Amino acid sequence: MEFLLATGIGWVTACGIYLLLRGRSFSVVLGLSLIGYAVNVFIFAMGRLWQAAPPILGQASASVADPLPQALVLTAIVIGFATTGFLIELALRSRHENGSDHVDGGSSGDLR
Repeated sequence: MEFLLATGIGWVTACGIYLLLRGRSFSVVLGLSLIGYAVNVFIFAMGRLWQAAPPILGQASASVADPLPQALVLTAIVIGFATTGFLIELALRSRHENGSDHVDGGSSGDLR
């Protein structure tokens, strides 16, 4: 199970990096979102998934789930949503002002 989770996180991260390296602004926004999702799953997995364990120490229970990774992931989801909205607005503004959605500013994608 650990190998499957690590492989999934690796693939999502690799796809995010590939999209970040493309020359279009929408691909960059999608790549940043994918990397954010991969980091969230990684943080959540580091908290160890427990079954039938309370998140807060109550009576004399032996196994207790750690609530900190859950709180960190929830906060990261909210921040990621706001950042994605801001990046989409920047991409739309850049497209409107430049007439192209290339990140490097060129319409053909070549480096000058």
